[in-house]
Amino acid sequence: MAKGEGAEQYSNASLLNKSVSSDVIKLSRKHEHRTRLSICNKICYAIGGAPYQITGCALGFFLQLYLLDVAQLDPFYASIILFIGRAWDAVTDPTVGFLVSRSPWTRFGRMMPWYAILLSTPFAVMSYFLIWYVPPFEHGKVIWYILFYCVFQTLQTCFHVPYSALTMFITSEQKERDSATAYRMTVEVLGTVLSTAIQGQIVGNAHAPCLPSHNNSDHSLQHTVNKYSLQSQILLLMLQRNAYMIASAVICSMYVLCAIVLFSGVREHAFSEATGIRSKPMPFLKGIKMVMGYGPYAKLVMGFLFTSLAFMLLEGNFALFCSATLGFRKDFHNILLVIMLSATLAIPFWQWFLTRFGKKMAAYVGSLSAVPFMIMVVCVPKNLIVTYIVSFASGVAVAAAFLLPWSMLPDVVDDFQVQNPESAGHEAIFYSFYVFFTKFASGVSLGISTLSLDFAGYITRGCSQPKEVDLTLKLLVSAAPVVLIFIGLGILYTYPITEERRQGNRKILQELR
Repeated sequence: MAKGEGAEQYSNASLLNKSVSSDVIKLSRKHEHRTRLSICNKICYAIGGAPYQITGCALGFFLQLYLLDVAQLDPFYASIILFIGRAWDAVTDPTVGFLVSRSPWTRFGRMMPWYAILLSTPFAVMSYFLIWYVPPFEHGKVIWYILFYCVFQTLQTCFHVPYSALTMFITSEQKERDSATAYRMTVEVLGTVLSTAIQGQIVGNAHAPCLPSHNNSDHSLQHTVNKYSLQSQILLLMLQRNAYMIASAVICSMYVLCAIVLFSGVREHAFSEATGIRSKPMPFLKGIKMVMGYGPYAKLVMGFLFTSLAFMLLEGNFALFCSATLGFRKDFHNILLVIMLSATLAIPFWQWFLTRFGKKMAAYVGSLSAVPFMIMVVCVPKNLIVTYIVSFASGVAVAAAFLLPWSMLPDVVDDFQVQNPESAGHEAIFYSFYVFFTKFASGVSLGISTLSLDFAGYITRGCSQPKEVDLTLKLLVSAAPVVLIFIGLGILYTYPITEERRQGNRKILQELR
């Protein structure tokens, strides 16, 4: 009888296990289907990233040139504006990230209300437009540009930080996140193409004449004076200023449209809530210590900090390098457009590459592929066709610089959640601190690079520049970025999250969810 009871219990337990196993499989499939994103969801999510890149590209490529040649500020004051604006932007990122991490869930989610409740978009586009307006007074110009640059960066941070962290809340599946990130990077790079095309073509068609240097002969000077009287030069300068405002108005309308599409087409999911994980609000300093004390995150951020800084130096000085050193004043906007168009076309390739060979390998190959072209652009004699070819090839590396950091950050957040299963809801802090370090370094680099042009003797709207300026620009677009890339890759070599570890984390998190 006992033996029969034991057999019966074993049979019941076996049936129970099969039933539980079957239920788990069904729930897993149901969860997977629920968190799978449609193409429409991915496109709407991706469009939300365009405003940051559209405005950032215009500011990165053209603001330095605008302040020097259109607003006609001294390079020293231009460097102050660029540094303070970027530094302030960097400070706001962890602050907003900390506030977002403490935000309660609403019926719209945790991230979405930051777009709607704070109403950052209309005020952001207004302040962005005023950055490209030359005020009718001289003594307060520097304060004007610092004020509206900082206001715009603050409002844009209220949009971009929660948007960046939104990756963790649209789906719990790593494959779907990677796919959504690829969509996002494609749209963002396409946004830079549109920004470069809009800003470059509108501004390029309203080109103000350069001014002869004092080294030119009297005959050359007289010829220029005859061709462009003082009144004509003022008129052409006003046309160029109007062109910048028209371009900024078009970009502002695109900013608003993208924000509406994002808010209307993307839905957040509280995955940490579904797993039963709760996290208490964390003090700000403790949040900083937690983020920076996590080894994989610190190594990833520091590695990409240097590689991103290399491309930011190139971005911030390349327009000036093309117009002042290479002499392509009427073609530099087309050269920039070729770079961004090439980057857009290369995004699908890099998405395939990281899927096939791993993200760490893609980071190495993508960053190193830019080095030969950075060297060629300063070593090859001035030739427009060669410059276009080099620019197209460089765009392939720019695509990798766009895609890989944002594709690898979710892996670090997942790894942290596996190592700290009792802690959740800190995604915005991870994302905001990455943006903080990148922007702060960018502000320092742009400030130093513009200040170095001042020391080299940069001539505002000069038809030719001193040899010291040419040498400085070559260092800023070639030698310095190459060194930074090798430093960044050296740090990234110690990054511990391999493909095997990433897949293991995915399985563990699926079990938790």
